[in-house]
Amino acid sequence: MSVTGRIHSIETCGTVDGPGIRFVIFTQGCPLRCKYCHNPDTLKISEGKNMTVDELIQEIEKYKSYMDFSGGGVTVTGGEPLMQPKFVKELFRQCKERGIHTALDTSGYIPLEHAKEVIQYTDLILLDIKSFDYQTYKELTGVSNEPTLELAKYLSDIGKPMWIRYVLVPNLTDNPDHIEALAQFIKDLKTVEKIEILPFHKMGEYKWEELGYNYELKETPAPSKELVDSVKEIFKKYNLKV
Repeated sequence: MSVTGRIHSIETCGTVDGPGIRFVIFTQGCPLRCKYCHNPDTLKISEGKNMTVDELIQEIEKYKSYMDFSGGGVTVTGGEPLMQPKFVKELFRQCKERGIHTALDTSGYIPLEHAKEVIQYTDLILLDIKSFDYQTYKELTGVSNEPTLELAKYLSDIGKPMWIRYVLVPNLTDNPDHIEALAQFIKDLKTVEKIEILPFHKMGEYKWEELGYNYELKETPAPSKELVDSVKEIFKKYNLKV
């Protein structure tokens, strides 16, 4: 029988979750409770819909010519895809059989042993490091940043390419000392291809309201261009591509 996963939604021609044109699958379920989450409707794994790997592969193959032409592929994001490791592993295994590039967008908050089975079929990891400072990370997400940092070191050790994603939130993740510490950590990783600075936005606020959740960042502004540029300079100081 085909392996089944819990899916929130699909984007057939995404351009922001990895290289080229990508078939993006949003999985259901996430162990983090990020204050700025723009997909709060993906948090509960009991919601969404069931889809088999075979069903998804049939849809993915319709877009293979676009992927091949643009250097794209399939990205699995969420939610947190690594909450469903056997499903993502089988999906990526079948993608690799068909010569399709695979990317995993993850917070890394999962036991490393569970992640390894997925990583062997993954070409690129989009690793979301929300803060290098333990207390800030805990305040922001409700969990520890240690599994994420452990995964980053493992990816470096095995030679797996990764992009580091950092959401810049004024008065929350903009502490220059914390960003400097993150840059120092990243510079010692051998397989980081680039850093993506993602400016905070409130496009998901209406979802919080619809779901009856308390959105704590109502008064938080988007970061200014000057703030974004200053953060970029911290990473560039360590010869990191931003």
